[in-house]
Amino acid sequence: MNPLRWSFRARCLAGFAVCAALIAYALYAQLVDGLQPCPLCIFQRVAFAALALVLLIAGLHAPRGDGGRRAYGVLALLAALTGLAIAGRHVWLQHLPPDQVPMCGPGLDYLLEAMPVAGVIRTVLTGSGECAAVDWTLLGLSMPEWSLLWFVLLAAWVAATMFRRQR
Repeated sequence: MNPLRWSFRARCLAGFAVCAALIAYALYAQLVDGLQPCPLCIFQRVAFAALALVLLIAGLHAPRGDGGRRAYGVLALLAALTGLAIAGRHVWLQHLPPDQVPMCGPGLDYLLEAMPVAGVIRTVLTGSGECAAVDWTLLGLSMPEWSLLWFVLLAAWVAATMFRRQR
């Protein structure tokens, strides 16, 4: 069965299910396997959650007109591209030579207590030493590399779903 022949609702809910599965695995890796997420990992989870929320609402609403679908598409692409940028930054940090990796910074909990939200976002996006560590791989790719790949695939899925003309 060709996924692009699925209804708009089914395509949105499938995208939501992928996001939910990715977040569920990240939580499993944290809570069961003991992998502690760095601040950039947490921001990637937030981007997946935002994308999941937009896809869920779009799937449940299933607007009939192109305008409504495109509005959801813009929101979903914004979430996917934000996640892509964060994951890209994370992958870049992981591939820096060891002497160029930034020093480890304070935890996200401390940052949220000590700084305004805008400062926390700015600080986290610069990355730190713990973000450069590779603690997990699958098929030779680290978790941020998998996130980057999934953000690319989900952005393409959103574009094919939300910006296709109706028949």
